[in-house]
Amino acid sequence: MLRLSKLTDYAIVILSFMAKEELQGHTAVEIASVTGIAVPTVSKILKLLVNAKILSSTRGAKGGYALARLSENITIAHVISALEGPIALTECSISQQGCEQASGCSIRGNWNLINQTIHNALASVTLADMVKPAPVPALAWKQEVLIPVASLYR
Repeated sequence: MLRLSKLTDYAIVILSFMAKEELQGHTAVEIASVTGIAVPTVSKILKLLVNAKILSSTRGAKGGYALARLSENITIAHVISALEGPIALTECSISQQGCEQASGCSIRGNWNLINQTIHNALASVTLADMVKPAPVPALAWKQEVLIPVASLYR
C-alpha cells in the first residue's frame, strides 16, 4: 500500500484550513486549536512549508502564517514534495545508489513513467479543490426485471 506520512496528511489538513480564509494570517496556536493537531507538530509543519515557499511568515505581535500564493496555485504534489521529497515509488527512481540490481535493471525507465503519471495526478489537484465539498458518488443503479403481476398467476 502506498501511504503518505502523518506529517504530510497533517500539512494538507492545515493548508486546507488556511485555504478557506486565504487572505487571513494564522498563528500556530490558532491552527493547532482549530485542527486538533499538537502545537509542536503544527510548528514543525509550518516551518517546512515556509521553507518550501508554500507559506509565508510574518514575525511580531500581528504576525503569523499565510498562503504564499492563491490556493488554486498550490498543488497536492507541491505539498507532498515539500514534506516527503521527490515523488517516487521506488528508490531507484531517485537514485541508483542503494540498489544492487541497478546495473542490470531493464524496467527502471518504466518506474519513471509510473512516477510521472502519479506526479501529474497529484499536480492536478489543488488546495482550492480540497476545500470544495466532496462530490456525491453516483449511485449504482440496479437493473431489475419487472414481471407483470398478472403473468405470475397463469
